[in-house]
Amino acid sequence: MSIRTSLKKVLPPISVTEQEALDAGDVWIESSIYQGKPDMQALRDIPQAKLSAEEQAFMDGPVTELLGMIDDFELGNGKHIPQDVLDFLGKNRFFSMIIPKKFGGLEFSPYANSTIVATIAAKSGAIAVTVMVPNSLGPGELLMHYGTNEQQDYWLPRLADGRDIPCFALTSPEAGSDAGAIPDAAIVTKGEYNGEEVLGLRVSWDKRYITLAPIATVLGLAFKVFDPEQLLGDKLELGITCALLPKSHPGVELGNRHDPMGVRFYNGTTRGQDVFIPMDFIIGGQKNIGRGWQMLVSCLGAGRGISLPAMGVATAQTAFKGTVEYSFVREQFGVPIGRFEGIQEKMADIAGKTFLLEA
Repeated sequence: MSIRTSLKKVLPPISVTEQEALDAGDVWIESSIYQGKPDMQALRDIPQAKLSAEEQAFMDGPVTELLGMIDDFELGNGKHIPQDVLDFLGKNRFFSMIIPKKFGGLEFSPYANSTIVATIAAKSGAIAVTVMVPNSLGPGELLMHYGTNEQQDYWLPRLADGRDIPCFALTSPEAGSDAGAIPDAAIVTKGEYNGEEVLGLRVSWDKRYITLAPIATVLGLAFKVFDPEQLLGDKLELGITCALLPKSHPGVELGNRHDPMGVRFYNGTTRGQDVFIPMDFIIGGQKNIGRGWQMLVSCLGAGRGISLPAMGVATAQTAFKGTVEYSFVREQFGVPIGRFEGIQEKMADIAGKTFLLEA
C-alpha cells in the first residue's frame, strides 16, 4: 500500500473551499521542485529586478519624507497613527501602488511594492501594515480583476487618491482561513434602495481582526448566500460572495478597535444585522454570487507573496542591525561583547539567515 493511499484513509476529505483554493492560480518553479527535478535554469533566466526611474524617484521622495515623519517609539506609546501621516499617505498615493494609472494609481511593479513596504517596515511596522493592506488582498485588487466597469470607474480613482480607505472583512469569531465555516450569511430577497424596490441581499455579519476597519470608509465583505425562495434558480445554497459597502450605508457598523499586541496599526470589528444591499454592491455584479472564495484565493498572491515577505525581511534586517549596534555598546571585562567569539558566531548566523531572506 502506498503512502498516499494510507494517508487518504486517515485524512479528512478535501472541502469545497479547499478544492477551490487548489484549483485557483497556477504553478511556477515549485512544480519542478516537488517533482524532485528543480529547474535551476528557470531561476537563472529570470532578469534581475530593479526599480524604474519613476519608482526610484518615489523612494527618494515621498518614501524618504515619510520616514522622516515617523517616530515609532512615540507611535508605540500612543494610541493612534498621527493624522498628518495618514493624510500624507493618501495625498501621495501610497494606497494605490497596484492600481493602474488610468484610474489615477501608481501602477508600480511587484518589486517596487516589496521594496517600499520593506523600507517602511524597517522604521515602523504599524505604518507598513497601513500601506500594505490596501495594496494586497482587498477591495482594490478584487475590483481590478472582477469589478464591473461601473464599479472600477467609481471606486478605483477614489481608492487611488485616498478619498476612500478600504478594508476587507473575511475573518469572523468562528472562522478565518477556514472560510467555509464563516457564519455570516445573506438571503436573496427584494427590498427598497434609492426609493425603488429591487432584487438584492439581506446580509448579517459579525467580523473581527479586520485591518483598517476603524478608519475605513468602504467595506469589502465576504459572506455566504442562501436563496430560500429560489428567486435566482433552484439552488438553495449559492456559496461565498464578496460585496462592497460604503461605510455610510444604513446598518453598517465600523469603528471598534482591537489592540493587536500593542502594534498601532488600525484593526477592529465590523457588524451588521439584516442590512439590505442591491445586487450592484456585489463585486462583479449578480453573476459573481458564489464565486467569492475563488476570487479571494486567486488574489492572495500580492499579500502572501509580496507584502508579508517584505515585512518579514525588514523585521530580520532591523533585528540584525539592532543586535550588532548593541553588541558594540554593551561591554564586559572592558571589552564590547561584539568582540567575543561566541557573540560573533551568533551574529554571523543571524547575518547569513538575513541574507537568505533578502535573496
